Amino acid sequence: MTRRRRRNGEMHTASEINVTALVDVALTLLVIFMITAPMLQGGVEVSIPRAQTQSVPATDGVIVSVDRDGRIFIGEALAPWEDFRTAFPDAVRRSGVESVYLRADEAVPYGRVVQVLGAMKAADVAKVGLIAEPEVER
Repeated sequence: MTRRRRRNGEMHTASEINVTALVDVALTLLVIFMITAPMLQGGVEVSIPRAQTQSVPATDGVIVSVDRDGRIFIGEALAPWEDFRTAFPDAVRRSGVESVYLRADEAVPYGRVVQVLGAMKAADVAKVGLIAEPEVER
Protein backbone atom coordinates (compact mmCIF):
# COMPACT_ATOMS: atom_id res chain seq x y z
CA MET A 1 0.00 0.00 0.00
CA THR A 2 1.17 3.46 -0.74
CA ARG A 3 0.04 6.73 0.66
CA ARG A 4 -0.78 9.58 -1.64
CA ARG A 5 -1.45 13.21 -0.86
CA ARG A 6 -4.62 14.82 -1.98
CA ARG A 7 -4.74 18.39 -3.13
CA ASN A 8 -5.82 19.67 0.26
CA GLY A 9 -2.91 17.98 2.04
CA GLU A 10 -4.77 14.97 3.45
CA MET A 11 -3.27 11.52 3.15
CA HIS A 12 -5.29 8.54 1.88
CA THR A 13 -4.39 4.92 1.22
CA ALA A 14 -4.27 3.68 -2.37
CA SER A 15 -5.16 -0.01 -2.42
CA GLU A 16 -3.72 -1.92 -5.33
CA ILE A 17 -3.65 -5.67 -5.76
CA ASN A 18 -0.38 -7.15 -6.89
CA VAL A 19 -1.51 -9.93 -9.23
CA THR A 20 1.97 -11.04 -10.26
CA ALA A 21 2.33 -13.43 -7.34
CA LEU A 22 -1.21 -14.73 -7.89
CA VAL A 23 -0.51 -15.45 -11.56
CA ASP A 24 2.77 -17.18 -10.67
CA VAL A 25 1.04 -19.48 -8.19
CA ALA A 26 -1.83 -20.19 -10.59
CA LEU A 27 0.50 -21.08 -13.45
CA THR A 28 2.64 -23.27 -11.19
CA LEU A 29 -0.44 -25.17 -10.02
CA LEU A 30 -1.63 -25.53 -13.61
CA VAL A 31 1.69 -27.08 -14.65
CA ILE A 32 1.64 -29.42 -11.65
CA PHE A 33 -1.90 -30.59 -12.47
CA MET A 34 -1.05 -31.05 -16.14
CA ILE A 35 1.89 -33.27 -15.22
CA THR A 36 0.13 -35.31 -12.53
CA ALA A 37 -3.31 -35.73 -14.17
CA PRO A 38 -2.30 -38.68 -16.37
CA MET A 39 -0.79 -40.39 -13.33
CA LEU A 40 -3.99 -39.96 -11.32
CA GLN A 41 -6.07 -42.14 -13.58
CA GLY A 42 -7.11 -44.62 -10.97
CA GLY A 43 -8.18 -48.13 -11.39
CA VAL A 44 -6.93 -51.62 -11.07
CA GLU A 45 -3.45 -52.38 -12.40
CA VAL A 46 -4.06 -54.39 -15.56
CA SER A 47 -1.71 -55.10 -18.45
CA ILE A 48 -4.14 -54.61 -21.32
CA PRO A 49 -3.47 -56.57 -24.51
CA ARG A 50 -2.78 -54.72 -27.76
CA ALA A 51 -5.14 -54.99 -30.70
CA GLN A 52 -6.37 -53.05 -33.69
CA THR A 53 -9.00 -50.86 -32.01
CA GLN A 54 -10.93 -47.64 -32.32
CA SER A 55 -10.73 -45.06 -29.58
CA VAL A 56 -13.85 -45.03 -27.42
CA PRO A 57 -14.22 -42.87 -24.31
CA ALA A 58 -14.59 -45.34 -21.46
CA THR A 59 -15.29 -42.68 -18.83
CA ASP A 60 -19.05 -42.70 -19.30
CA GLY A 61 -19.64 -46.31 -18.28
CA VAL A 62 -19.02 -48.86 -15.58
CA ILE A 63 -15.59 -50.47 -15.92
CA VAL A 64 -15.13 -54.08 -14.85
CA SER A 65 -11.51 -55.19 -14.51
CA VAL A 66 -10.01 -58.65 -14.23
CA ASP A 67 -6.45 -58.56 -12.93
CA ARG A 68 -3.58 -60.99 -13.51
CA ASP A 69 -4.72 -63.16 -10.58
CA GLY A 70 -8.27 -63.45 -11.94
CA ARG A 71 -9.79 -61.15 -9.31
CA ILE A 72 -12.78 -59.13 -10.53
CA PHE A 73 -13.25 -55.43 -9.78
CA ILE A 74 -16.28 -53.24 -10.43
CA GLY A 75 -14.73 -49.82 -10.73
CA GLU A 76 -12.08 -50.09 -8.04
CA ALA A 77 -14.12 -52.28 -5.66
CA LEU A 78 -13.19 -55.94 -5.40
CA ALA A 79 -16.12 -58.21 -6.27
CA PRO A 80 -15.53 -61.93 -5.71
CA TRP A 81 -17.05 -64.14 -8.43
CA GLU A 82 -19.75 -65.36 -6.03
CA ASP A 83 -20.92 -61.75 -5.47
CA PHE A 84 -20.23 -60.42 -8.98
CA ARG A 85 -23.46 -61.69 -10.57
CA THR A 86 -25.55 -59.71 -8.08
CA ALA A 87 -23.21 -56.74 -7.48
CA PHE A 88 -22.71 -55.93 -11.17
CA PRO A 89 -26.37 -55.28 -12.08
CA ASP A 90 -26.72 -53.18 -8.92
CA ALA A 91 -23.67 -51.09 -9.86
CA VAL A 92 -25.03 -50.52 -13.37
CA ARG A 93 -28.43 -49.47 -12.01
CA ARG A 94 -26.82 -47.09 -9.48
CA SER A 95 -24.62 -45.45 -12.11
CA GLY A 96 -27.48 -45.01 -14.59
CA VAL A 97 -25.28 -45.61 -17.65
CA GLU A 98 -26.07 -47.68 -20.72
CA SER A 99 -22.61 -49.00 -21.51
CA VAL A 100 -20.09 -51.05 -19.58
CA TYR A 101 -16.48 -51.94 -20.39
CA LEU A 102 -14.35 -54.96 -19.59
CA ARG A 103 -10.61 -54.54 -18.95
CA ALA A 104 -8.84 -57.86 -18.63
CA ASP A 105 -5.14 -58.47 -18.10
CA GLU A 106 -3.55 -60.24 -21.05
CA ALA A 107 -2.38 -63.05 -18.73
CA VAL A 108 -5.93 -63.94 -17.62
CA PRO A 109 -7.15 -67.23 -19.10
CA TYR A 110 -9.63 -66.78 -21.93
CA GLY A 111 -12.21 -68.88 -20.07
CA ARG A 112 -12.26 -66.43 -17.16
CA VAL A 113 -12.75 -63.47 -19.49
CA VAL A 114 -15.66 -65.22 -21.26
CA GLN A 115 -17.16 -66.14 -17.90
CA VAL A 116 -17.14 -62.49 -16.72
CA LEU A 117 -18.34 -61.26 -20.11
CA GLY A 118 -21.25 -63.71 -20.03
CA ALA A 119 -22.30 -62.49 -16.58
CA MET A 120 -22.14 -58.90 -17.83
CA LYS A 121 -24.31 -59.70 -20.86
CA ALA A 122 -26.80 -61.55 -18.63
CA ALA A 123 -27.36 -58.32 -16.69
CA ASP A 124 -29.29 -56.83 -19.67
CA VAL A 125 -26.77 -54.09 -20.36
CA ALA A 126 -27.27 -52.20 -23.64
CA LYS A 127 -23.59 -52.09 -24.63
CA VAL A 128 -20.62 -54.14 -23.45
CA GLY A 129 -17.21 -53.14 -24.77
CA LEU A 130 -13.74 -54.60 -24.42
CA ILE A 131 -10.86 -52.25 -23.65
CA ALA A 132 -7.56 -52.82 -25.48
CA GLU A 133 -4.44 -50.80 -26.14
CA PRO A 134 -3.89 -49.75 -29.77
CA GLU A 135 -1.33 -51.79 -31.67
CA VAL A 136 2.04 -50.20 -32.25
CA GLU A 137 2.82 -49.78 -35.95
CA ARG A 138 6.20 -51.24 -36.95
